Amino acid sequence: MTDETPPVPPPASGRGLGGGPAQPFKPRNTVRAKALRNTAPAAERLLWQQLRSKKLGYKFSRQMPVGPYFADFLCRELKLIVELDGESHDFRPVYDAQRTEYCIAHGYQILRFSNADVMENLEGVVTHIKTTLAKAHPRPLPQAGGE
Repeated sequence: MTDETPPVPPPASGRGLGGGPAQPFKPRNTVRAKALRNTAPAAERLLWQQLRSKKLGYKFSRQMPVGPYFADFLCRELKLIVELDGESHDFRPVYDAQRTEYCIAHGYQILRFSNADVMENLEGVVTHIKTTLAKAHPRPLPQAGGE
């Protein structure tokens, strides 16, 4: 998650999509999300090419609000967050711990990788994500190179 100063979350409306309970990722701060996508590091752009368009069998979105924070990649269906940590994360461990605690408290699972992991071992990172997806919701995943 890459937002350094978390905004105050707007009041919950009490209703989410389909009239159900409000979800912590609503409403969207599209201006901030677009700015984060446009300034994404190379590792985020590279991993996005593997996650986009349901290439792993699930929809992922980039820079999605989760409460007052932004997730690098979010699979809403499985409440899975994929985070890439660059050098900036070394300087804000308390903030990162609060963000992680918030997401876990709201039912999210978080996978963390360093930017170096993605740049040096993209295949291993994607394999780890696929394994997590299969454990979270066992169903056939698309085969590599197809579809």
